[in-house]
Amino acid sequence: MNNKKVEYINPEGLFNSRAYSQVVTLSGNVKTIYIGGQNAINEEGRLVGQGDFELQTKQVLENLKIALVSQNASFNDVIKLNIYIVDGCDPAAGFKVFRETVGELKNPPLITVLKVAWLANPMCLIEIDAVAVVEE
Repeated sequence: MNNKKVEYINPEGLFNSRAYSQVVTLSGNVKTIYIGGQNAINEEGRLVGQGDFELQTKQVLENLKIALVSQNASFNDVIKLNIYIVDGCDPAAGFKVFRETVGELKNPPLITVLKVAWLANPMCLIEIDAVAVVEE
């Protein structure tokens, strides 16, 4: 019996994008997973792709995948992404890497993209945090 109900809604009057949703509601017997900001630091504590936005984006997505899998979740369970990109980096390049790494999601999450002057680790060009929902 599936008690998890997640609805992805693009209300009339708002842009209907294939890349992100406008509204997500959830109800039922669910567990919400909050994943803190992931950057391009790998398991050994080393920065992957110094100065390379696309390589860093790929590592960030791998880190998110590891965090999701640790909770028996996947990118299909993600309902919200906050993406922080250092000014001067091209969001379109990051989106290309997302499509190559994650693929096209049936129900794309809510997404907020922010351009920032720098991140806590000045060598990092991108950081992403996530919220996912799975059946409890």
